[in-house]
Amino acid sequence: MATTAPLVFAYYVTGHGFGHATRVVEVTRHLIDAGHVVHVVTAAPDFVFTTEIQSPNLFLRRVLLDCGAVQSDALTVDRLASLEKYSQTAVIPRESILASEVEWLKSIKADLVVSDVVPIACRAAADAGIRSVCITNFSWDFIYADYVMAAGHHHRSIILQIAEDYSHCEFLIRLPGFCPMPAFRDVVDIPLVVRRLHKSREEVRKELGVGDDVKLLIFNFGGQPAGWKLKEEYLPTGWRCLVCGASDDQELPPNFIKLSKDAYTPDVIAASDCMLGKIGYGTSSEAMAYKLPFIFVRRDYFNEEPFLRNIIEHYKGGVEMIRRDLLSGCWQPYIDHAVSLKPCYNGDINGGEVAASILQDTAHGNVHTKYKPCGARRLRDAIVLGYQLRGISERQANVPDWYVHAPLPSQEHELSKEEIHIPDFEVLHGDLQGLSDTASFLKALGELSAIDFERDNKDQLRERLAAARLFNWEEEIFVARAPGRLDVMGGIADYSGSLVLQMPIKEACHAAVQKNHPSKQKLWKHAQARHHSDRDKPTPILEIVSFGADLSNRGPTFDMDISDFMDGEQPISYEAARKYFSRDTSQRWAAYVAGAISVLMTELGVRFEDSISIVISSAVPEGKGVSSSAAVEVASMTAIIAAYGLKIAPRDIALLCQKVENHIVGAPCGVMDQMASACGEKNKLLAMLCQPAEVLGLVDIPSHIKFWGIDSGLRHSVGGSDYGSVRIGTFMGRKMMKSMASSKVDEYNSDETGRNSTELLEAEASLAYLCNLPPHRYEGGYANKLPERITGEEFLTKYGSHDDPVTVINRDMSYAVKAPTAHPVYENSRVKAFKSLLTAAASDEQLSALGELMYQCHYSYSACGLGSVGTDKLVELVQMMRLAGTLYGAKITGGGSGGTVCVMGEKSVRSSEQIREIQQRYKNATGFMPYVFEGSSPGAGKFGYLKIRRRSSPKSDFAAASSLTASAEH
Repeated sequence: MATTAPLVFAYYVTGHGFGHATRVVEVTRHLIDAGHVVHVVTAAPDFVFTTEIQSPNLFLRRVLLDCGAVQSDALTVDRLASLEKYSQTAVIPRESILASEVEWLKSIKADLVVSDVVPIACRAAADAGIRSVCITNFSWDFIYADYVMAAGHHHRSIILQIAEDYSHCEFLIRLPGFCPMPAFRDVVDIPLVVRRLHKSREEVRKELGVGDDVKLLIFNFGGQPAGWKLKEEYLPTGWRCLVCGASDDQELPPNFIKLSKDAYTPDVIAASDCMLGKIGYGTSSEAMAYKLPFIFVRRDYFNEEPFLRNIIEHYKGGVEMIRRDLLSGCWQPYIDHAVSLKPCYNGDINGGEVAASILQDTAHGNVHTKYKPCGARRLRDAIVLGYQLRGISERQANVPDWYVHAPLPSQEHELSKEEIHIPDFEVLHGDLQGLSDTASFLKALGELSAIDFERDNKDQLRERLAAARLFNWEEEIFVARAPGRLDVMGGIADYSGSLVLQMPIKEACHAAVQKNHPSKQKLWKHAQARHHSDRDKPTPILEIVSFGADLSNRGPTFDMDISDFMDGEQPISYEAARKYFSRDTSQRWAAYVAGAISVLMTELGVRFEDSISIVISSAVPEGKGVSSSAAVEVASMTAIIAAYGLKIAPRDIALLCQKVENHIVGAPCGVMDQMASACGEKNKLLAMLCQPAEVLGLVDIPSHIKFWGIDSGLRHSVGGSDYGSVRIGTFMGRKMMKSMASSKVDEYNSDETGRNSTELLEAEASLAYLCNLPPHRYEGGYANKLPERITGEEFLTKYGSHDDPVTVINRDMSYAVKAPTAHPVYENSRVKAFKSLLTAAASDEQLSALGELMYQCHYSYSACGLGSVGTDKLVELVQMMRLAGTLYGAKITGGGSGGTVCVMGEKSVRSSEQIREIQQRYKNATGFMPYVFEGSSPGAGKFGYLKIRRRSSPKSDFAAASSLTASAEH
């Protein structure tokens, strides 16, 4: 780079990890080599910079202006803690930060502010009248967007503030492996920024005392967390491992080498034969640059990862390792595969030099017009970011009208038998019942069975390749289907014994199950190495593939020994099973599927000696309050039961599935979701008395009435703290009222005139279900005596227990009691009235009365603390439509706190038009186009199961497939 007049650069570095600091070092080095002055604002240790740059023109200022992503361990981001820490670091002290940074920038006479990628630095530069440029592969508005969804409406203003700060930046210098970043007006793409090598491979190995005949694995997790024990047997023979970030007092096996904390990682990477670590820009770029095979372990909740993973895999440089195999030491199959790769990244690696040149030109006032992209780039990025922002309840993203995430569904189309043609499979048992989604699922299975691994490997998703080698296609496969449900009335009153009315929706989950003798099961390569070291004693294995997993960045596959479900001769406890599936967040989803096996073992004494292969494909959207989890549980349980020839009634299947969710997943739900999915019928309401699960029958939906579900965009979870605390408050209220009734019984018995008045009180003193208490008894005897709130400590001291086996009281927490207790008492009466009104003569009065009951239910949810801005907005829009339309009622559904709103109205074209108008108005108000659930389908019991078998031999060469890599499997 040619020497120019000295310029002063203020270079801000994010507080997230060393990877940002190391790439800043490379850009800074080139700027200083050109004779310029660089002030680096960072929280990283000085040695990160001074090891590479020794110059009086480098000034280090230790200030933290953002916190990045807070990690609960080396592989898991704590989303809520990240938002809270950012708020404490950059939001609360924002005014003082801006004032001090403006003053400092003026004091050093900065010519240009450079940010990687500190948001507030761009705003400070603008306030100081200085131009700014960002250099990054991701921005914090994109990373935090998903965190805001998880946190609900809290902290949503952070995203807007960050995007606004970035908008003051003149342009973005964008690195490979980038995420969508629409906040930046213009973009300049550059090559990888990679630190240069100081020593040759031979020099590094000599210093380490490692010969040329030794294979080196670098273990690079940015600091080894407590509890990770490294053992000698983890490494294949002839290998040694270089450990980065080990603590000073940590003892390592003899084949592991502890690197110093200031070891120059690029030299070590280039001298190694393979790397095992987590994906970050620094490790990924240097692995690609020096063509080092990279075994990576998925990091939970960091949205940068999928984009870096894609570029690594595109250049054939990466293999994903399951976290369980990392911690248990099953490393060899991954190492064997990694060293067989031929990383082929051939792009430039001089991004630091290119970036420095652009920064120098920009500081001199030059404009890089040739780099300006067309508007389509920002539009595309905005659309992707809009997906991330779908959980925010105010106008946050302007997605264009032509881009609609979920348009109003068209009218249902039931396929005739002539239209259903499944050429790949022979249906040996069951009937598709005209369901187009089932036909599509079977078609997808047929496509899997025909994959040519040699030809199609590059073009298939990993989950499809894993599923394609899962089944013996010539053997029988059992398919079950279970829909989600729309909670029409009843909701959270189910766990208090209420009557509930539930409608199975059109969207459903399919599960395909095959059982095989262990000697015949097709195993993924890593599972083969782990489980079949003793070829004479094959072990029964469970293997699961979940379609759509990559879209939510969770592991698409799961496998385990069937014997892991056993403790000696007895099944493991539910607590042990819950802990087993909780070990790896990216594979926690498997509890919903594999939990069926544990429950069948424990409750019915079933023993599984075969290997089991399962493919799960669900169209029931997650987090919408329409029981996606129940659909997965019921489909999985039904398919497993069919495969093993068990005879279990749909009602009992639902009860078993509730045990999966309560005891193995750990979500304190009632049973109505599983009952609706298992026992419901198309275009009917399942009427069930949850005491504990008495199906009263099916209620026909009158021909003039229709129900819709409208998604608020706010993610709902029955495992969330709001739902759990409301449930605890409800059980607290029941315990208090029983105690009050018992005291009155004693008082009356001591009074001669009151002995005949104790019958009702005695019943209430032993009240099993809160919904059995009539509203007038609640109002007359208890409503004014229950506290609004009570602390866990105070309740436990006075009452001992709340008698709910699936929730635990936190002594330090304050719980609402009065509203959660009142809700089920009144809701049960509302549901009874609703059910009766459905059979009344069709009239405007009937519809208005039904709608009034729904509105009452909705506002009762809010009183419990389970409302949300989004669902309230949708209910308000329905009420506005009622003035001149045909929609009569609306209510939040399921566990509340977001999710879906159920709408009731006339079955007419006008109603459909109004639903469409509500969609548009909600989008105009929030930036989110809501999904509409319309239509119904049979429950799992009515559908039964399909037994299918491939008509002819598959085209794939499975002998060749069995030797293929684990990277396609995971």
